[in-house]
Amino acid sequence: MGNGFFGFCACIDQASIGVVERWGRFEKLAQPGLHFFNPFKGQCLVGFLSTRISSLDVRIETKTKDNVFVQLLCSIQYRVVRQNADDAFYELENPKEQIQAYVFDVVRAIVPRMNLDDLFEQKGEIARAVLDELEKVMREYGYSIEHILMVDIIPDAAVRKAMNEINAAQRLQLASVYKGEAEKVLLVKKAEAEAEAKYLGGVGVARQRQAITDGLRENILNFSNKVDGTSAKEIMDLIMVTQYFDTIRDLGNSSKNTTVFIPHGPGHARDIGDQIRNGMMEAASARVLDEDV
Repeated sequence: MGNGFFGFCACIDQASIGVVERWGRFEKLAQPGLHFFNPFKGQCLVGFLSTRISSLDVRIETKTKDNVFVQLLCSIQYRVVRQNADDAFYELENPKEQIQAYVFDVVRAIVPRMNLDDLFEQKGEIARAVLDELEKVMREYGYSIEHILMVDIIPDAAVRKAMNEINAAQRLQLASVYKGEAEKVLLVKKAEAEAEAKYLGGVGVARQRQAITDGLRENILNFSNKVDGTSAKEIMDLIMVTQYFDTIRDLGNSSKNTTVFIPHGPGHARDIGDQIRNGMMEAASARVLDEDV
């Protein structure tokens, strides 16, 4: 409900306060509610003041200590003090201009002593300094400063671009470090895996050869026991010939036909057997020498 004035009476809402004069001189403050006035005694309601919180946005342009021009957007929230509403009504004609002037004065006295980075970090201190100064001055005129907020700090466009480029370069540098560490870990793990695979492959080959050796030994012993008059050399030659022809058969039956050139002749199997037997004998001789030493 708004304020209403009907000549002899007036209704003042809850968020307002009225100013009453008698013969042009301040007499009293009219609190919210219905009031009657006697015009024959010179009483008159001359105006209303809102006690709600008002907001004033002030944009200040100034320069920092490192010669960077910035714009600061400051939001001031203020209200009329009920008990001192007469001072607010009579003392100031335009309170917004008065508040704005003090904000300009305080901000332009503090910001030039700060670097740009300090300004972003200490904007709360600037707001407190403005609040202390305004509260001290405006209370004498019937106003209370409730809050002051430094809403935004806007450097020059070229400065913002340079700051963004610096930030981007630092992040790219950090990303490169992390990428290098990740690649290093990957290479180390890959080398460890290859070493482990080679070790396991060697173990497998050794076991395979041990199994082949054990199988040949068992075959020779079984053949010697069952067939009298045969020597180990003859049995080995027979096994090698059998293995040789099995290999030739497997090559011919392979699903992927590939031409393989290998020396082939009646004495080739004997040559292979001699080579294997000589190798086994040399290995056995070397083992005996190691045990003697």
